[in-house]
Amino acid sequence: MLACPFKENLGVECPGCGMQRSAIALGQGHLVDSFFLYPALIPMLFMFIFLGVHLKWKLKHGARTLLILYIVNMTIVVINYVLKLI
Repeated sequence: MLACPFKENLGVECPGCGMQRSAIALGQGHLVDSFFLYPALIPMLFMFIFLGVHLKWKLKHGARTLLILYIVNMTIVVINYVLKLI
């Protein structure tokens, strides 16, 4: 796996640390392990899939839904990062 340059240089995990391990666990079918490694990965994947659907079919409330999904994902990332630092 790739090393995190943020962690290597500063000694502190970045907000994305754990995403690579989480993606590997999800690819192997370990949904619970994936969630505990990086809780934002599954909602982020859902958001990107929804983005593709919205771009393809121009959903009526797609932009608002994407904004809500983005806010939810960023909230999860920030909470996860703060909990890692504690």
